[in-house]
Amino acid sequence: MVNSLVKDWENVFEETVPKEIKDSYMRIKRAFEIMLTEAEPEVGLTPKEVIWTKNKTKLYRYISNQPTKHKTPFLMVYALINKPYILDITPGFSLVEYLVNRGFDVYLLDWGTPGEEDKHMKLDDYILDYIPKAVKKVLKTSGADEISMLGYCMGGTMTSVFASLHPELPIKNLVFMASPFDFENTGLYGRMLDERYFNVDKVVETYGNVPPEMIDFGNKMLKPMTNFYGPYVSLMDRSQNQRFVDSWKLMQKWLTDGIPFPGEAYRQWIREFYQQNKLIKGELVVRGRKVDLSKIKANVLNISAEKDLIAMPHQVEALMDAVSSEDKQYVCISTGHISITFGPKAVRETFPTIADWLEERSN
Repeated sequence: MVNSLVKDWENVFEETVPKEIKDSYMRIKRAFEIMLTEAEPEVGLTPKEVIWTKNKTKLYRYISNQPTKHKTPFLMVYALINKPYILDITPGFSLVEYLVNRGFDVYLLDWGTPGEEDKHMKLDDYILDYIPKAVKKVLKTSGADEISMLGYCMGGTMTSVFASLHPELPIKNLVFMASPFDFENTGLYGRMLDERYFNVDKVVETYGNVPPEMIDFGNKMLKPMTNFYGPYVSLMDRSQNQRFVDSWKLMQKWLTDGIPFPGEAYRQWIREFYQQNKLIKGELVVRGRKVDLSKIKANVLNISAEKDLIAMPHQVEALMDAVSSEDKQYVCISTGHISITFGPKAVRETFPTIADWLEERSN
């Protein structure tokens, strides 16, 4: 009886409803199927092996059937928020895959997911205990005398601090991608995190590790209508475009797959970088050691995204006058903070920019 009524209703719907309404209904129906019933996409599919661990952190080496063309290994460092598979999100749109296919020996530092027991971890610990050991492991594994590194977002800021504090290590090339260095003018972030109104100590005391939902909410508030509602409006409108749907599902998976921010590291990040702008001023001290960006002499490729509201171009470009590198290049790509590494423009512009620059400096 019920099936008969449903079939009768579908027949009436098909015969009497205008095409425009039918099309809209089918798009909305398809959108809800995508959001509610379809499986999440697989990510991080480039073959890899774990070659070193420390606490939750893992160091991956990517595996290729092709011989390595460039003798200088390439280590990627991501931020302490979200997960680093944005750099290897799916075949065809993966920076890792692209570089492996171009003949690079690629490694990735995955910080893992901190637990309550990690709330006392500071930036000092990651920068002075974790990154140096990962670099030494890459050098030992590859048998190379020098290393290239890439830092994305906060990972680039941390890498700059690490490199300035370790001039003795054989760092040949540094690639920074959408990484902020000057926090004097951070737009809406600066207003939200103004120390007169934002009590970072209360946040850390309340949460211990800062939940990813809080970080995500702050990022979305930079453009609330676009970030909160835009993805779902776009899905409703383009739900029958399978190529768009595939990309949409990948991005939503990554955006909602955040990890907690270790409390003490968060306190430092907000107070010493956003509120006090110590890095570019030369006032940052990490475990008793003063950070001087002029100690960086490696070759530098510094990439910003023109439409980035998280690491705005002027925040990124500020590094260029701070380092002592003779070989340094600044590139601004007409894209956003995430689309600089995921999407058609990333494949067409970001990936070749990095690979071409590295090829000239990796042998």
